[in-house]
Amino acid sequence: VYSSFFGDFGFMFGGNPRQQDRNIPRGSDIIVDLEVTLEEVYSGNFVEVVRNKPVARQAPGKRKCNCRQEMRTTQLGPGRFQMTQEVVCDECPNVKLVNEERTLEVEIEPGVRDGMEYPFIGEGEPHVDGEPGDLRFKIKVLKHPVFERRGDDLYTNVTISLVEALTGFEMDIAHLDGHKVHVARDKITKPGAKLWKKGEGLPNFDNNNIKGSLIITFDVEFPKEQLTSEQREG
Repeated sequence: VYSSFFGDFGFMFGGNPRQQDRNIPRGSDIIVDLEVTLEEVYSGNFVEVVRNKPVARQAPGKRKCNCRQEMRTTQLGPGRFQMTQEVVCDECPNVKLVNEERTLEVEIEPGVRDGMEYPFIGEGEPHVDGEPGDLRFKIKVLKHPVFERRGDDLYTNVTISLVEALTGFEMDIAHLDGHKVHVARDKITKPGAKLWKKGEGLPNFDNNNIKGSLIITFDVEFPKEQLTSEQREG
């Protein structure tokens, strides 16, 4: 009401000059789960996603647009007025929505966390009278058969024989990117014992130079049958 008398005085008093943009209609946002492997979380990757996007194209004819509610004042008699609300629309060129195939490239950054979102501005649902919404890919880290993620740390279980538990052992564990993690023990290893390998976990998302730990839990496999006298002696 005031602006109709005094104009847009938002600039003079520090108002937001784009405040009127709030009234621009906007299409819906689209949230899509993007499944990534733990290997991709460790090393990073670029994933291509093909999207069929509705795009507005000009069509013959006219259509109603920019519809709004306006107050109409009608004089009923001396000193008597009636105010009614009416829907007023403009005429705009007609449009139709046509599906177009687009390829989007999503960068999976090392250390990305489950539930994080990657936004693509303007790639959501279109609106014929306004702006399109956004497309957001929501990271969903898949369960791994060997490693379990807890923050930036990785957990895994390794089974050793009873002889190895008593006399010691040496082994290599294949990591997510293929490099080998060397593990050696010359002491007795109890069932459930844990071994920390610092710097062998996942990279921190905010600082890839920092990595978590790899925590190895040892399970001891006991003989399934009675030992022979030779085995007992050994």
